[in-house]
Amino acid sequence: MWKKRAIIWLCLCLIGLTVLLGRLTQLQLVDTEHFTKRGINLIEASVSQRSQEMILDTGRGNFLYKDGTPITHQNKLVLILFPFLKKMDWDSKSISEIIGASEYALKHAIESAKEPFAYGNPNPIELTELQMEKINALQIPGVFAVEKKYHLTQNPAEHLVGITGENEALLRKRYPDKELSSKTMVGLTGMEKSFDEFLLPDGKSKLVYHVDATGGPLFGINVKYVEPANPFYPINIKTTLDHDLQTMVEKLVDQHGIERGGAVLLDIETNSVLAMVSRPAINQSDPFNKNTGGTENLMLKQQIIGSVFKTVVSAAAIDHELTSPSRQFDCSKTITGQPDPLFQYGMLDFTNSFARSCNNTFATLAKELKEVDPNILENFAEKLSLTGPAGWIGDIYHFNGFKQLQEDEGRIFLSEDAKKDNNFVALTGIGQHEVRATPLAVANMMATIARGGKKEMVRVASKIEYKNSTSLLEFNEQNIKGETISPYTAMKLQKLLREVVINENGTGRSLQGLPYEVAGKSGTGETGRMDGDKPLYNKWFAGYFPFDKPKYALVTVRLGGTGNSGGVNALFADIVKEIYAIDHNG
Repeated sequence: MWKKRAIIWLCLCLIGLTVLLGRLTQLQLVDTEHFTKRGINLIEASVSQRSQEMILDTGRGNFLYKDGTPITHQNKLVLILFPFLKKMDWDSKSISEIIGASEYALKHAIESAKEPFAYGNPNPIELTELQMEKINALQIPGVFAVEKKYHLTQNPAEHLVGITGENEALLRKRYPDKELSSKTMVGLTGMEKSFDEFLLPDGKSKLVYHVDATGGPLFGINVKYVEPANPFYPINIKTTLDHDLQTMVEKLVDQHGIERGGAVLLDIETNSVLAMVSRPAINQSDPFNKNTGGTENLMLKQQIIGSVFKTVVSAAAIDHELTSPSRQFDCSKTITGQPDPLFQYGMLDFTNSFARSCNNTFATLAKELKEVDPNILENFAEKLSLTGPAGWIGDIYHFNGFKQLQEDEGRIFLSEDAKKDNNFVALTGIGQHEVRATPLAVANMMATIARGGKKEMVRVASKIEYKNSTSLLEFNEQNIKGETISPYTAMKLQKLLREVVINENGTGRSLQGLPYEVAGKSGTGETGRMDGDKPLYNKWFAGYFPFDKPKYALVTVRLGGTGNSGGVNALFADIVKEIYAIDHNG
């Protein structure tokens, strides 16, 4: 009997040992990087348990202004101290004399430290090059003067650049064939998302030392500097943004109380974004909460553009000879032919109708154009690059159809029937009904007109550079395919847009007398939404300047404002004044 029990007990022990051996094999050989359903990387966890490190650079790529200065981060020369210094005698007096801090403060900071830190956190003391050289010349173990990259919690163009975050599920879905740490940051919005694969880290730059259970040095007091194996990384995305212009536009948008809306500024010659501002600002503590801001870049989302669309109707009417100087339109009537209770402008010719933004004129022209071709307004919107996409698209590297921007496309009609209905066509002629476009596309339309009808893609990045500033690839200027307006039509539109400003009754007459002569078009889009008993409107001014030698295209927009919330002409004017000052004082 006892022999049988012994055999059973022995078998159970062997089974247990086999299970333990199998588990050990799984831990050490099979699932070392993806243990359990949570995909725990045991190697990383083991290393993190027996080492402490100071990250100097995460290795993720960076965004730069067009002059090469960083947008999203700041490099600082700082003093790094390791906690094992509390267990040894070191030359704290010399360090304190070099940095101008008290010796007591240095030692006190180390006594309370459990991991490496930059002295002075959360606002570390910045060193000079000379101080860094003196500190490192002392060769004190655990004391280092280094350059550390700090990511800015708030940076200009935050919606355009976008945000990053840790999201392992998204990381595995987006890059199933790449071996990446579960802690790898991924781009979630904006250019961080568009350029994410270029920005992925090739390794971190860090100072590392191994510790025992008490936090003391495991292998003496040697600290190891680790950097990526590839000296060309991390790469840099050189944007087309101008630091001074971006900062200035951000400031003015806030000063003018734009709670929802923003501005887009383009360089007409290169068709590049110089500044882009979207409001509301991102709430960094809860970025995806739309109630407190959200991450949507409203300059890339389709909006109701109102009378700005009359520019498209004008182009089609000019091309089809419906704008004879002798022709008069009744601008004391609504688009339905009834007496207008608000606007009694009387009989106006086409030029004055455009300057004063007479609705009946453009509703009438839209209906006449429908009889020529029901698709004519869509065709001319495309000729003026209004319906998009406006952003740069092309084949680069191993990407086909790479898009710099994640933007909405515009639209004119939603149904074929609406194109043939006089009521819907009349509303479309004044930029209502289903007419939608992004502020970026509106700015691109103005740039297209200013260039005489030449359509180009809008760039927000000019090139991708290696760490040493050599070029990896360039985003060359590219035309938008398709038909364009004629030079004659472009010239007539230029004169109409200027008339909006110089006409004594023009909707842009407040822009007279600016240091740069402006041409443009105002717009008030009815959103159909209410704030209590007050209707909400989208208020626009889109234009370009200087008129005689166009250099800038600018759109300013307030979205969902009440009738008394103020327009955006004043914001447009202030931006023009500041640009003039920068151009002539720079």
